[in-house]
Amino acid sequence: MTTFILHTIDSAPAKSKPLLEKSKKMFGMIPNLHAILAEAPSILEAYFNLHDLFVASSFDAEELTVVWQTINVEHNCHYCVPAHTGIAHSMKVNPELTEALRNQAPMPTAKLKALQEMTLILVRNRGNASAQEQQDFFDAGYQQQQLLEIILGLSMKIISNYTNHITQTPLDKPFEKFSWHK
Repeated sequence: MTTFILHTIDSAPAKSKPLLEKSKKMFGMIPNLHAILAEAPSILEAYFNLHDLFVASSFDAEELTVVWQTINVEHNCHYCVPAHTGIAHSMKVNPELTEALRNQAPMPTAKLKALQEMTLILVRNRGNASAQEQQDFFDAGYQQQQLLEIILGLSMKIISNYTNHITQTPLDKPFEKFSWHK
């Protein structure tokens, strides 16, 4: 198996350097996922752009976490589940919600359950959702905008989850306490 490079600002391709500097400023370190993505500057840039756009979506911190962690758990991502557990804590998301997502336990509200269900439908059915499934999502209080924003979050998570699968990204020290296995 090929070992992927954990780039530093010094070792990264020129186009990745400013993105790794941004990462270090945001997190106080360069997360290993970013260090690996730096090998291909365009994917690192895409990941940052999708992240920024998703965080600026209409979802609140709990809803962002539901979309991220639902996808991470469904994709069995050894890196992103712990990382997003730490991120959820920093976003002041209720730890009970985070644990429910990690353990595939019931959601605390019907609205969050509908968001989780629609996210799973889109992941499992490769973007297909029946008219009734969409209507159930809308009946829970969501709109067309949020349905499309799930796809935005999924786009971001495909980059990270798939990268972590093929590279076996090592878990960062700060996230080790949130280690997870399905």
